[in-house]
Amino acid sequence: MSANTEHDALAALDARRSVPARQLDPPGPDDAQLLRMLRSAVRVPDHGKRVPFRFVRIEGDARDALGERLVARTLARDPEAAPAALDKDRKRFSHAPLVIVVVAVLDADDTAIPEVERLLTAGCVCFALLQAAQAMGFGASWLTGWPAFDEAVLDVLGLGAQERIAGFIHIGTPRIEAPERERPDPASLLTDWRAP
Repeated sequence: MSANTEHDALAALDARRSVPARQLDPPGPDDAQLLRMLRSAVRVPDHGKRVPFRFVRIEGDARDALGERLVARTLARDPEAAPAALDKDRKRFSHAPLVIVVVAVLDADDTAIPEVERLLTAGCVCFALLQAAQAMGFGASWLTGWPAFDEAVLDVLGLGAQERIAGFIHIGTPRIEAPERERPDPASLLTDWRAP
């Protein structure tokens, strides 16, 4: 890798920003663009080559249909839910033109590789997908919220008993330039271990 290429790669990493899902408009990636993003996203550390992840695509009318299912679930959990909460759930997946659910596949019978390592691999996929989307000129945001942890929602999305949601990755064309935020100083986070 040349110094110039290294600089470009680090500049791309340094420029990564999340674009709020509400600020993501059509167009989203087409099939070829999405598969290209996913090809980059799966290049993550994966101890034991378990591939402990898979993807669920939510786009088009499915986004609104899922929103209606969330409203029904919210009312089942809390019949007194405020209209604002119901409206938020109804529109939760309707802003960005595409949402990719990154599903962590955590086989309980796999005792060779700790579950936490497999879950971290799925988390790395989420982050790599954010980077791939931005590299291709799209904006993206990694969200979870209560639907990621609700058994009924997991069932609606077709997850198995040994699967969990690592993240909902909202992808689209940014309506705004994503604002920079203050980042931690890595020097303040770094310590040296020395043998006692």
